[in-house]
Amino acid sequence: MKDKMQRLDDNEETIEKSTQENEDEVNDNNEEVNSNLEAMEEEMKSSEGSIDEILDNDNLIDLLKKKEEEAKDYFNRMQRLQADFINYKKRAEKEKSDIYLYANEKMAEDLLIIIDNLERAVEAVGADQKETSLYQGIELVLKQMKETLKKHAIEEIEALNQPFDMNLHHAVTQEESDSESNTVIEVFQKGYTIKNRVLRPAMVKVAK
Repeated sequence: MKDKMQRLDDNEETIEKSTQENEDEVNDNNEEVNSNLEAMEEEMKSSEGSIDEILDNDNLIDLLKKKEEEAKDYFNRMQRLQADFINYKKRAEKEKSDIYLYANEKMAEDLLIIIDNLERAVEAVGADQKETSLYQGIELVLKQMKETLKKHAIEEIEALNQPFDMNLHHAVTQEESDSESNTVIEVFQKGYTIKNRVLRPAMVKVAK
């Protein structure tokens, strides 16, 4: 009986030990499972981070493209503004130059009338009077006035024996002539230009 009881005690210890081992094994398995789950969770988080990173990279690329387009647009605008400013500057400089060039245009036109009268006076003087001081003085003044006009870019228009040019000549009359048709055969009043701009057209007679 005592031996039987001893065996029962031994069996209980064995069963208890076995049960404990099983529980320990289960716990170990649970810990391993939990560890695997945690690793999987970390991996998933890492994957999510990679996906977010990829998405962030795509968004960054789109943003960079947008900013690049904006930069190109600003650059093009700047170039247009710069071109407009350069054109404006050129126009302003030309207008300023024209103001200086043509500021005395009215005065020059008035001087041309005086030159016309001096030329008529010189032409009217007879051969016997060309040695007089008065004639020589008038001729000298006329020469100086013409030189002054040239200094200010005022030039006489060539007209006599030249083809008629409506931009330079003003035809007062036409006449039958041995000269080629549409040729200037007489000049009634000289014409002048100022820097290639007609200050006064020449008044002429033209051959038919």
